[in-house]
Amino acid sequence: MTLKSTLRATTAAALIAMGGAVWADAHATHPETGAALASDQSFTYSILDDFPSIDPALVEDVEGASVARDLFEGLMTEDATGTVQPGVATGYTVSDDGLTYTFTLRQDAKWSNGDPVVAGDFVYGMQRAADPETASEYAWYLTVMGLANAEAVTAGEMPVDALGVSAPDDYTVVLTIDAPRPYFPQMTTFPTTFPAHRATIEAHGDDWTKPEFMVSNGAYKLSEYVPQEKLVRVRNDMYWDNDNTIIDEVTALIINDSNAALTRYLAGEIDFVMDVPAGQFPRLNAEYPGEALSFPNSCSYYYQFNQSPSGPEALQDPNVRRALSLAVNRDVIVDNVLAGGQRAAWTFTHWAINGWEQPDIPASAMTQEERNAMAVELMAEAGYGPDNPLTLEILYNTSDSHQSVAVAIGQMWKQTLGVETTLANQEWATFLDTRGEQNYEIARSGWCADYNEPSTYIDLLTSGSNYNDGKFVDEEIDALADEAKTSDDPMSLYQEIERIASENTYFLPIYHYASVRMKSPDLMNWPTENLLQNWYSKDLYIAASE
Repeated sequence: MTLKSTLRATTAAALIAMGGAVWADAHATHPETGAALASDQSFTYSILDDFPSIDPALVEDVEGASVARDLFEGLMTEDATGTVQPGVATGYTVSDDGLTYTFTLRQDAKWSNGDPVVAGDFVYGMQRAADPETASEYAWYLTVMGLANAEAVTAGEMPVDALGVSAPDDYTVVLTIDAPRPYFPQMTTFPTTFPAHRATIEAHGDDWTKPEFMVSNGAYKLSEYVPQEKLVRVRNDMYWDNDNTIIDEVTALIINDSNAALTRYLAGEIDFVMDVPAGQFPRLNAEYPGEALSFPNSCSYYYQFNQSPSGPEALQDPNVRRALSLAVNRDVIVDNVLAGGQRAAWTFTHWAINGWEQPDIPASAMTQEERNAMAVELMAEAGYGPDNPLTLEILYNTSDSHQSVAVAIGQMWKQTLGVETTLANQEWATFLDTRGEQNYEIARSGWCADYNEPSTYIDLLTSGSNYNDGKFVDEEIDALADEAKTSDDPMSLYQEIERIASENTYFLPIYHYASVRMKSPDLMNWPTENLLQNWYSKDLYIAASE
């Protein structure tokens, strides 16, 4: 019996002893697929870094958002294809001008302590996220949504009750926005818009997210959190759809070494590996067909150039930035270093995002030899070469894959341009602070779409974005982005923004993600067709082994 089998048996026994019912004991088969279910429905997955926060108002990373979607539920959710589905709201209506959304809440939704979930909880949750005192890095998302007065409220220029969210009664939430957005309902699936339990937060302050205090309204509740080790959530028996939830316990193991995570998966201790070591997918796919997975994921991997006053003088020169970008052989990165189905990137916006049409980026049509030749010329024009070599540092959050990419790019810069590169890595939360405070020269970045429309990328290229950590300012981009917000057909504006960003090389796009994972054959319903990879443990199940 593997370690995992022992842990699962213990968990199941404990649930029974406490009077709880293990779902599969009462339902031997899945109600929709008819598949036989394992007697123990516990799900364990590995992640690379600890969570900076699991407070929905403060969540700013992919893994934190995944936990938040389990612990909390917003107005709407998504199914396995990314299609918007009812959450706490059973549905919504839209005004004729497209500026007012009225959501009707289900009356059987409850918090984990038994309190009813009411419209005021959503008002409080969004107002709290917008409140400057909360200091949420993601408060800007409410502005991206177009909530009325969001920009002024988050800037502290208007009170939080001026935000475009209201509750005319306990089961009606009204959201008012500044311009029609056909994709707006999907934006309500993001944690920044989730409800919050005011009494708990006011009673416990910053400690409210600890397991002993947290009150949540999602399919799961927090049972244990050991920083840098694991986070465990268990079924919330107060959840309105608990009868149709199958997974009883979900454990996120924080394993900073992707090779160690893979070893534990192969030993049967983990059901799902989120970070497969770079370059190993072809071998794993051959040895474990059906377990090694690669599918599109709407994230872009790029390097930010520090163009703030604290950044290197050389990176203020667009010729230097452009030379560094041209000298990166993206095909080698995706085909040889990563080898997991990723695609070379010449724009920030992911190729598969809904409605996206790739603009003409001249460098993308050149051969690598032509790019290298142009890079050498540009670097020489900037005054750098063998007699005056440029020295730069690449900062990344600790990861074997990030290191592999950084080593490869450093070698490319050395061989083509004579640039001397040093590497530095930091733990995730420290890295975010360092990058956000511009205490770096070149920093690894990754951005995953918050909703399935190009503006989820384009907004980061504006000077006002909290995640423009390169601190570049382009007034033309800002004006085009503002125009796009009220345009009936913003695609040409999005394309022009990407062209301007590419021409000035404000950042260095490297590749568009594919999700490269290892999945246990018994773990079912993973949403591979959801481009944003928004997954919900309540939709998964463990099949009985054959």
